[in-house]
Amino acid sequence: MNFDDVTKTIAGLFRSETWIVQVFIIVFVTASINWIQKRVVGKLLTKFKNTRTAWDYALLRSAYRPATLLIWIIGLCFAADIIKLKTNAALFEAVDPIRSVGVIVILVWFLVRFISRAESIILDKKLSGGEDFDRTTADAIAKLIRVSIVITGGLVILQTLGYSISGVLAFGGIGGIAIGFAARDLLANFFGGLTIYLDRPFDVGDWIRSPDKEIEGTVEKIGWRLTTIRTFDKRPLYVPNAVFTNIAVENPSRMTNRRIKETIGIRYDDAGKMDEIVAAVKKMLQEHKDIDTNQTLIVNFNAFAPSSLDFFIYTFTKTTNWIRFHEVKQDVMLNIIKIIESNGAECAFPTSTLHIADSVLMRGEHQNNDSQT
Repeated sequence: MNFDDVTKTIAGLFRSETWIVQVFIIVFVTASINWIQKRVVGKLLTKFKNTRTAWDYALLRSAYRPATLLIWIIGLCFAADIIKLKTNAALFEAVDPIRSVGVIVILVWFLVRFISRAESIILDKKLSGGEDFDRTTADAIAKLIRVSIVITGGLVILQTLGYSISGVLAFGGIGGIAIGFAARDLLANFFGGLTIYLDRPFDVGDWIRSPDKEIEGTVEKIGWRLTTIRTFDKRPLYVPNAVFTNIAVENPSRMTNRRIKETIGIRYDDAGKMDEIVAAVKKMLQEHKDIDTNQTLIVNFNAFAPSSLDFFIYTFTKTTNWIRFHEVKQDVMLNIIKIIESNGAECAFPTSTLHIADSVLMRGEHQNNDSQT
């Protein structure tokens, strides 16, 4: 067989099996487009990463992987259509639904990724001193949008596959009643989480506590079912959201000031110095740079205690920081001790005075004399 015969044989093979060549070309072109897309998008990502706005980078980054999957789905489905025309195999009847469902899934995937990145951008702006946007609100809105996108995508897929959405919604309404009874606690937690998002009694990062329950710590995450709290001994505490609809919650993180409320006692022997001590302590608090004089400030003689004359101080610090508050309180208490000592007085401590009747003393002396004789 000479060269001309070989050429004719190959040409005849290609004429009879042109669909194989077409499929090969489509797969090759698809791979090439995907390679080009990755190179172009990669360079754009490097360029957009250094721009002043983060939205272009977030949009392109969110579309990077979905675009790759979209190129392959369109290319492979196109190749499958060619094979279907040649073979008429029943298997390839699923190509059109797969292509439609694939495009919808990719679109939903892209939107969910973009919403997540948008949430991160908004929160990063707040942390860097940009626009003030509540973290809990951002988290709630992002979750609602993602859930809405997924549900809408699912309904569109059902419609694409030939199912009636109205029938699905009607079935969902009837089934929702049954599910509601079966998942009563789950729904209670869901609506409890919704109440937290709407009322915002606390945000992520707040220190909260409940006088009704043994709940105290820093809020780490507010989910739709559970709220995660990190206790002060660093243990995670998972609280169902329904609990917060039935208990009182204190939020010390939102306090405007911290209170110093202390009672100090001096000896009864120093009663004449009480006026000077009280006046000096009050003046010290009024002049203290860390005391908020716009708030209530009281220094008064308060009580005749069993072993002391008590006066109390009631004032507020400017700081709300827990550590700084104790430093300020320590300084105030040390200054009070100095004021008491500078006035020649002393802080009282529990004492007892024993009074013995004269008859008892005389009887004791007679007994001692008799024993000596």
